[in-house]
Amino acid sequence: MKNSWKYALATCLAALLGPAVPGMAKPELPPGPAVLDTTPRERQVARMVTRFVERAHYAKLPLDDALSEATLKTYIDTLDGNRHYFLQSDIAYFARYRNTLDDSLRSGDMDPVFDIFRLYRLRTQQNLNYALSVLDHEPDFSVDEDYVFDRKDLPWISTPAQMQDLWRRRVKNDALGLMLADKTWKETAEVLRKRYTRVLDRVNKLDSDDVFETFMNAFAMTLDPHSNYLSPRQSEEYKIQMSLSYEGIGASLQLDDEFVQVMNVIPGGPAAADGRLKANDRITAVGQQDSKEMVDVVGWELDDVVQKIRGPRGSKVRLQILPGGAAPGATEYVLELSRDKIKLEEQAAKKQVIKVDRDGEPVNVGVITVPSFYQDFEARNRGDKDYVSTTRDVRRLIGELRKDKIVSLVLDLRGNGGGHLTEATALTGLFINQGPVVQLRDTNGRIEVLDDPEPTVAYNGPLVVLVDRFSASASEIFAAAIQDYRRGIVIGQQTFGKGTVQNLYELDQYSHSRSDRGLGQLTLTIGKFYRVNGGSTQHRGVMPDITLPSAIDAATIGESSRDRALPWDQIAATRFQTSQPLDAAILELTRYENTQLAGDPDMRHLEASIKEFDQLRSRKQISLNLAVRKKERESEQRAQLDRENTRRSAQGLPSIKSLDELKPDEQPDVLLQTTARVASEYSRISSANQGLLTQSAPAATTPQAP
Repeated sequence: MKNSWKYALATCLAALLGPAVPGMAKPELPPGPAVLDTTPRERQVARMVTRFVERAHYAKLPLDDALSEATLKTYIDTLDGNRHYFLQSDIAYFARYRNTLDDSLRSGDMDPVFDIFRLYRLRTQQNLNYALSVLDHEPDFSVDEDYVFDRKDLPWISTPAQMQDLWRRRVKNDALGLMLADKTWKETAEVLRKRYTRVLDRVNKLDSDDVFETFMNAFAMTLDPHSNYLSPRQSEEYKIQMSLSYEGIGASLQLDDEFVQVMNVIPGGPAAADGRLKANDRITAVGQQDSKEMVDVVGWELDDVVQKIRGPRGSKVRLQILPGGAAPGATEYVLELSRDKIKLEEQAAKKQVIKVDRDGEPVNVGVITVPSFYQDFEARNRGDKDYVSTTRDVRRLIGELRKDKIVSLVLDLRGNGGGHLTEATALTGLFINQGPVVQLRDTNGRIEVLDDPEPTVAYNGPLVVLVDRFSASASEIFAAAIQDYRRGIVIGQQTFGKGTVQNLYELDQYSHSRSDRGLGQLTLTIGKFYRVNGGSTQHRGVMPDITLPSAIDAATIGESSRDRALPWDQIAATRFQTSQPLDAAILELTRYENTQLAGDPDMRHLEASIKEFDQLRSRKQISLNLAVRKKERESEQRAQLDRENTRRSAQGLPSIKSLDELKPDEQPDVLLQTTARVASEYSRISSANQGLLTQSAPAATTPQAP
């Protein structure tokens, strides 16, 4: 699964504002960076991208005034999504372009785009200098005032005085975050002075390619979240990343405002093995094993942070982490990881056996974890009979688990962002008889039905599929098929909702002149996936039959949380044969698990933690009183310690005096344990009903979409 907005360069600019020119008059730029202007190559690219969008994008949105207005909004949000840069008067000035950006795209005239950016850069220059001036004197941290850090839904600031007050508070909050980490004011001011100066230097160095790419991404994101444009420079870097194996921590990073944010943790890497680093976590500082110093990286270029994190295999790197969803200045922790190559074998499917007590007797529940849908195409194309694939590995693991006399099987798809579509259909075929798995509709409305390619069923026993919000794309195709065929029970959290198909266009290949090279590449959404029952997996994802608590915030993660995401819809169901209804079994299992959860100390601990996370995530402002902040931090740590010791006491484990005593491998996988219990009980229900719940029914049906 790919985040298209990863490449929106302007989001990496620090949000710092100061004095601004009131009214709607166009301000004059001060001496400084070179004046930016559209190049002939950029005009050509703009025209080419526009033609591709009109002809190939799935939504077939007309390039009209409505799309122009939406593109303007996306571009402004890309530059200042949290409303810390522009004044209301600036937004009023930009309104003159709301009906003309479509004309600019067709003609290649990017003057409005650069005009908006020049004002953005001016505001940034003005207010970075203001931020630096605030550092000349230590603020009074005993004053009871707040800082509103989430402004995306608030009105634009009206006056320069209001803007200065906002950024006085911003600087004060940045300082508090460092002082809570036991830095003196002198040390704090030095860190922030370097941070703001670094951002100012970066803004001044942005060239026309950077601005053009930012706008073209804003245009692409207006179509849908998975379409994007890469400049020649970024396109080349992307190809390098895709072709090289490098040593690092095994995490994909992006820039979100001034923070380096974790997009996802890559299976098989050091971060995945450690288990603590999560998507949406932010990296605020980086340290090396040969130095005690933690270097502040807030406001750095993404490439510079990546290079600092990478290093020789076996060496260690320390990351200072601000947990995802936490307010700026909240409690951070330091994570130490050993650099290593991404191990392909660690990305492969794995098995384990979980023993579950059932009626006083232990029974074996098989678990197969599938981190991604993979296939070694090169080995297959050269005729290697032993080529690696998800389906082959899972079939082999099922055979091994049979020897352990498992009573049921769990397929763990948590965190599985997808992969090869052919593997999703083939894997489904290991559990169903012949039939359709997924439907695809292209830009022209043509529908293709992909069938199960596997000739035989590898496992026909009780099946449970465990998913979460990070289960996406191919994972959703598999889970949806299992659910629609009533072949098994889906448990966990609503999946991501990525039900679209993208195509990559190398623009050089479509140029009429051989001299026109270095045009970049365009990714466009060209199709949509549909379940066999006709419902789309887009936007809604797959709703589990049994829902489990989750710390993953569905409001901020997933397709439905993204602006301009394509909507859910449905087409006609295709003919397929289902098993007997599972409604009664699901109801019984839900009641059973609710009873079990009430007495499960691990689950109570998880639910209490989720409740606290939700409270923290709901906050949009934070105190700027140092004493108050210290008390809040101490209270949070004490509550966390109390929850952990309550859990340990119920488990007969010794209490701990500090959270530092916790080890990652001591934390139970509560959701997997719960799922194993459900799977065990499901096997009992299936046996009691003489297998009717897991065998194919002869009648063909065309069920309605949910």
